[in-house]
Amino acid sequence: MEVLNIKQTWQKLTGEKIELGGEITGAVAGLATAFGLFSTVPFVPAATAGLPFIVLAGKWLQSISNNRKSKLEEWVDLAVPIAYISSFDNLVRENYWLEKRFNNAASGVEIQQEITELGKLQLDAELAKQALTDFTESHLGLILKRQLSIYLEKAGIDKYTAEIITGWVGWGTLECIAELISQEIKSKSSLSEILNQNLIAAQEKIKNTKYSKINSYLQDQISPESSNDKIKKRWQILGEKDLTIPDLYVPLQAKLLDSNGKVIENANPKQSPVILEKWVRDLLINPDSQQQKQVMFIQGGPGRGKSVFCRVFAEWVHQNLHPVWTPILIRLRDISTFENDIKQTLRTAVNADFAQGDDSWLTDANTRFLFLLDGFDELRMQRSSTKGIEEFLKQIGGLQESCDSNSQMGHRFLITGRESALQGIERFIPHNLARVEICLMKEDDQEEWLKKWGNKFGEDKSLAFRNFLKSNNCPEQVKTLAQEPLLLYLLAAMHRDGEITDSMFAGVSSNQAKITIYQKTVDWVLTTQRSEVLNRDITALETEALKRILAEVGLCVTQTGGEYTLIKHIEERLRSDEDAKEILEDAQIKLGDNPLRNALAAFYLKSASANGVKEGAVEFVHKSFSEFLFAQRLRNSCKQWIAGEEKNQRWRFKLAKKQLEEEIYDLLGYGGLTGEIVQYLIGLILPDSGEQLTSEELQRLFTRLQDFYYDWCAGKFINAYRNNLIDEEYQENLPQNKMMQLHKYGVTIGLREVDIYTGLNVLILLFKLHDYARDKDELKDEISFHPCQNLNEFDKHLFYRIISYSNTSKIGDFVNIVGKHLSSADLSSANLSGANLICAYLIRAYLSKADLSRAYLSSANLSDANLSHADLSHAELFSADLRGTNLSGADLSRTKLLNANLNRANLSDADLSGADLRGTDLFSADLRGANLSTALLSQTQGWEELLHKLQLYLKAIVVTEAFHSRANLSGANLSGTRNLLPDQVKLAKNWEEANYDDDFRVQLGLTSVD
Repeated sequence: MEVLNIKQTWQKLTGEKIELGGEITGAVAGLATAFGLFSTVPFVPAATAGLPFIVLAGKWLQSISNNRKSKLEEWVDLAVPIAYISSFDNLVRENYWLEKRFNNAASGVEIQQEITELGKLQLDAELAKQALTDFTESHLGLILKRQLSIYLEKAGIDKYTAEIITGWVGWGTLECIAELISQEIKSKSSLSEILNQNLIAAQEKIKNTKYSKINSYLQDQISPESSNDKIKKRWQILGEKDLTIPDLYVPLQAKLLDSNGKVIENANPKQSPVILEKWVRDLLINPDSQQQKQVMFIQGGPGRGKSVFCRVFAEWVHQNLHPVWTPILIRLRDISTFENDIKQTLRTAVNADFAQGDDSWLTDANTRFLFLLDGFDELRMQRSSTKGIEEFLKQIGGLQESCDSNSQMGHRFLITGRESALQGIERFIPHNLARVEICLMKEDDQEEWLKKWGNKFGEDKSLAFRNFLKSNNCPEQVKTLAQEPLLLYLLAAMHRDGEITDSMFAGVSSNQAKITIYQKTVDWVLTTQRSEVLNRDITALETEALKRILAEVGLCVTQTGGEYTLIKHIEERLRSDEDAKEILEDAQIKLGDNPLRNALAAFYLKSASANGVKEGAVEFVHKSFSEFLFAQRLRNSCKQWIAGEEKNQRWRFKLAKKQLEEEIYDLLGYGGLTGEIVQYLIGLILPDSGEQLTSEELQRLFTRLQDFYYDWCAGKFINAYRNNLIDEEYQENLPQNKMMQLHKYGVTIGLREVDIYTGLNVLILLFKLHDYARDKDELKDEISFHPCQNLNEFDKHLFYRIISYSNTSKIGDFVNIVGKHLSSADLSSANLSGANLICAYLIRAYLSKADLSRAYLSSANLSDANLSHADLSHAELFSADLRGTNLSGADLSRTKLLNANLNRANLSDADLSGADLRGTDLFSADLRGANLSTALLSQTQGWEELLHKLQLYLKAIVVTEAFHSRANLSGANLSGTRNLLPDQVKLAKNWEEANYDDDFRVQLGLTSVD
């Protein structure tokens, strides 16, 4: 019996030429010709054709098999190459990168018919059966793979990407074969029965392939059409069933940042800011090797759209770049354990079959992942057994470099986080980090968003809201807040429902306006969105009682890591609140059901089953809600702490000191307060905002917190033990109690950490109250806080000991938690020698006569601070902001001020001898009487060579001239100063009155001094 090879079978059954016209793509026509199946290349346009190849070829194949009694091997000779080409066709049509690549490159590839390995292959019945049941490992499958690899190489596709493409084309071929078999079965051809048997065997075999598992992951975890109800709800906007992210999403814009987080000023304004999606897409598919090494970091404040972007872009990659890139979306707050091996950490976080069942999932030649790691600032850490979030970031940077150098691991990493996520951990930031910051929405973006809002809720609603935002009665701060996607939605939704008026925001600050919006949101959800009558029917609770419960939920969610909390933990907390307990018991009598669970359904909460949680749990759909409600919970406690009555001309607090201390540890011992929580809390208690605390109440709050601070500094709480018979007041160890409670809630934290966080959080509140009172005549003497002042004694080392104690848990904890809240702080005469205050926000701080020698103050904001007569010798002030700072008489000898901003600084009589002033801005600085001897004012010869030898990479340093016009040099001592230029010095004011070396005086044209 004659056995034909594939090419002979094609020629015998179809003739020498196949005319498919212009219906197929250039990529497909080229591949079929390269296989030797077409004698000549059909004409095809450069653009993608309309009908898939399998539709055309399948009908043609069916017409042939119906007209003759075909053998199985003959059918396979025809069908399998068609299926293979069809699988490739599907991939090209669905892949943005491939389609673009073939339209631009492959159409120009010289295609020629060759005597290919495929053309020589002779299939017998056994080989034909193998091709159907185990295609990817079959002889025919391997030959097709090799031929496709050659074709891709000619099209300019790199070998690693070609390996991915051939792997997925092979897997997709099985589906195309199944489609062709189905057509045969429907036509009841002579091969129907045997083909059906082979189809069943093939489908059973592919169920457990990595390709099927990855596709299942993409459908379940990435797609908005997920069958996973939890994932599907994440596509809803704040839980509204009829409103999803695609309904309102508009592309975001971002500013490019340098490695220090400073905005890169683009010479071409048309190129800045960038479209965020385009920036990520270009970094992803740009072949530039340097760009391929970079970890993408997207930062932005709460509500700016970081998480929404991750979800939308992951789906775009799924639909347009997969499998050349496969998106893996990980919410970093879901990571509870960090392994020493970052690959294992990622494997656990992915929690999918294709990763769990394969130790080599990251080195698989047929996969390349884009990891979208959302919420760097929300990372939780098990302190007793895992590495910190800083080490995690360092590991990601290292893994990205490994991926670039290993052709089997070409993966990329994208991380999102709030602006503060990288502050204080600069030394852990990978050098290969590409950073951008999400911009506020521009007017054009808002217009596009409002157009979508109109499509969803009617043009009249959209127009009315647009007019509200543009009216003169709408405060500027509200217009600014409306540039944030989350707040824009809240404003639009409440305006739609008639819950916003022009007068609502009159005369309030931006922070207060945001608080007003969140307060109104709570009311709106509990009343208008879900009517007050309905709430009572469901929960038997009044709206105010619901608010109280929600505040407790906000506390629980925040303290357990900002993700979710178990309902039983909320119930447990409420049982210790007598008023709340009474409310819930009364509701239960009326309803005979669990009133708490019903109450939680009344707000933007959803059930949480992440991390294997089986019992009832709730999760806020946006972190901002839990933070705001926690701030409200703190405000409510502050009011209780100061409640009481006046007796015998003395205020008697209702809450005993012991109970106050228990509550402070309970509320503040979980971790460091975020900047947003502090901002909300201060806005909720300061008297400038209306119904908040009065001046007298603020004084009482300050007194109680300061008393606690004194006791905390003395170590009375952490040193207490239950059998202390001498001092019964401290027999309860409050840090231990809180630690045990948090352990029960699943938060691993140590005794020392609880104590540190509690003290630092109280310290933040004291600094904030001091900052507010400083400008209030009636309060500045009553609320005056110095951290070194303990009762009537001044201990200049106390604040340094606090910093050192805070850093025993984790280096940098103090500056990370408290550093941003030191505005206007009084630290005069404090000994802070060698202290870590990197990036600290010390604007207007009073540091006169403080010892800051050898302190780390790089990138700190000390603008308008008072540092007169302070000791800053040998301190590091790289890139510090010292605009308008009073440094008169300060010791700045040998201080490193590289690239610092000393604009308008008062440096009169300061000792700057040996200081490094390269790149500093001294515009309008007062240098009268300053000693600049041996100061370094410009680039030192050989500096760049030294950096090269040390293999350091720095952005080219542009040296700002040390003396600008208006800089006052009267009486300045510049003798011994290196690298001075006469023309440079003459730009300054009173340059003639400074002291110079004799030879330099001659260069200046001044009379020599004997």
